Amino acid sequence: MSLPGLPGMPVTAGKPMYHHAMHDISAFLLAGGKSTRMGQDKAFLRVGGSTLLDRTLSLARSAATKVFIVGHATKYSSFAPVIEDEYRDRGPLGGIHAALKATTTEANLILAIDLPFLRGEFLQYLIAESQANPAVVTVPECGGHLHPLCAIYRSSFANVAEQALLRRENKIDALFSKVETHVISQADLFTHDFSPDMFHNLNTPEDFDSVESKTL
Repeated sequence: MSLPGLPGMPVTAGKPMYHHAMHDISAFLLAGGKSTRMGQDKAFLRVGGSTLLDRTLSLARSAATKVFIVGHATKYSSFAPVIEDEYRDRGPLGGIHAALKATTTEANLILAIDLPFLRGEFLQYLIAESQANPAVVTVPECGGHLHPLCAIYRSSFANVAEQALLRRENKIDALFSKVETHVISQADLFTHDFSPDMFHNLNTPEDFDSVESKTL
């Protein structure tokens, strides 16, 4: 069977379509993690015939004309323009901060690279939701958790992130109470026929094996 959202999967007729001005948003792929639990660089794992990096770049380019990788320039500069963390080894918040300090657009799509079930239609929906309200952050909630590494951040969030990093506080979710945040509920996702599987990420070899088994 084909993995949902991967190349080769047919698009179901009748799905709602979402349109936006692509020049109004930048996309940043967070690829600076050490992949310690996986034991190898997740960006170059192959799922459904493509590396996770190539797949996520393709999704990002379908949503934004400006696409960047946040990570090490020596490793990723052949794939897309690279932004490096100012606050190193501080986890995803350091990557979000680097992205928002470098951006030239108000709205910015932040994406983890290890979401193999993510769909382009959802990114269009996410962007449309962010454009329909003035919130600083537009973030989906599913399975009782927020998913800040598949979310839209306005550039002003850079200041909130920097203050947290200066305090050596690295938790992203904790900062959402400090800004206007629009949460897309799980009920909203179901209403638009989006599966919770989209936010299943790969952290361990067992996670990878479970995804590989679904592509056979």
